[in-house]
Amino acid sequence: QPPRPCEDYWWEWKHCRGLRHAFHHYYAHGELPACGRWRDDYEACRAWERGRTAAAQEALCESERARVMERQKYAPVWMLRKSPPPDWYLPLDQGK
Repeated sequence: QPPRPCEDYWWEWKHCRGLRHAFHHYYAHGELPACGRWRDDYEACRAWERGRTAAAQEALCESERARVMERQKYAPVWMLRKSPPPDWYLPLDQGK
């Protein structure tokens, strides 16, 4: 069974190609989004469901691994703290 239903890949591809998403991605990143990966994943998922081919299975699993690694490569913006600061109950110095 594929990691996700094939309709998820189809929906992601349609969303990626949408005008609103393309405009936002261009505004945020300065380039149009690359949507070919979602289409390839959808085709590999359908091939996996139809013929149970090992090549389609490996291509889809590799793509999912790459997607997870890409998501994990960025560090969080803020460091999460384990406990509140020692003076959390004191009022802020708003006059300074």
